[in-house]
Amino acid sequence: MRNLLEKASRDIRFWYAAAVLLSAVSDNPAAGLALGAFIGLTVGNGVSAATGKASKKLLQAAVIMLGFGMQLDVVLKVGLSSVWLTMISISSTVCLGMLLAKSLSVEKNLAVLISSGTAICGGSAIAAMSPSIGAGQTETAVAMAVVFLLNGAGLIIFPPIGHAMGMTQGEFGLWSALAIHDTSSVVGAAAIFGSQALAIATTVKLTRALWILPLAFIGGKIYKTGTKAPFQWFLVGFLAAAALRMALPHFESVFNMGALVGKHMMTGTLFLIGGGLSRQGLKKIGIRPLIMALSLWIVVSAAAAFLIKNGIVTVPMM
Repeated sequence: MRNLLEKASRDIRFWYAAAVLLSAVSDNPAAGLALGAFIGLTVGNGVSAATGKASKKLLQAAVIMLGFGMQLDVVLKVGLSSVWLTMISISSTVCLGMLLAKSLSVEKNLAVLISSGTAICGGSAIAAMSPSIGAGQTETAVAMAVVFLLNGAGLIIFPPIGHAMGMTQGEFGLWSALAIHDTSSVVGAAAIFGSQALAIATTVKLTRALWILPLAFIGGKIYKTGTKAPFQWFLVGFLAAAALRMALPHFESVFNMGALVGKHMMTGTLFLIGGGLSRQGLKKIGIRPLIMALSLWIVVSAAAAFLIKNGIVTVPMM
């Protein structure tokens, strides 16, 4: 059985077929992530570069489809009301990350990448910041591995923690958007928690994702690389889908079906993302960057939960 699975994992058709099948039968992203990670860690992924590219495209398509489940006026209201919150959380997370890195003697470029990935949107932020600060391939790979590991853990542990803390759907949506690294796991965790949590989490997280552009620009200026981050065009698609739903209310059932398709697509997306986890990648991490990233994540998550549960930070009105 192992030999058969090992052979299949070297064929891109296996990964695509499995992603499609999982998307068709399940809307549980955690299950997709767990299965993909199991295969990646046991027999490996011989086509990880191809599945990595496919997962990014699939994630963007899924987010656009989720836009059909939301009204544009609501999206804009939530997004605009959370701008100041995302700005403060991003700046404080980056500053705290750099302080932790200094205390743990973590190399500066690696610290910037891990802090940016934690503050904004995981791997996408790291990919954008890496050329802006002139980071090396090894530094980028290590930062990706650390953030990927914690991002996967967040998808699995956040929903039960949210329930244990007695969070409402709105509170959990905001908490997951502020505390989980990557858009994929934010959407996945919120989808598990509930539809209102999903709406708030997706909108706030995409608002955070917009900060990739100015942060990468600032990094390029400080490090004098002149590199700019590419615009995340799928955000336009998400807004266009929400605009269509608002403009054509008579097609609500069709748009609801589109949003449901988006939720199912997240399962296949997380399966491909999980398949990118490897034993070789985990060995590259090192203890100090892992301690830094884990400490930063725990502090950010705990602080966000405290502020939300005590009403200091309020949930954006839908």
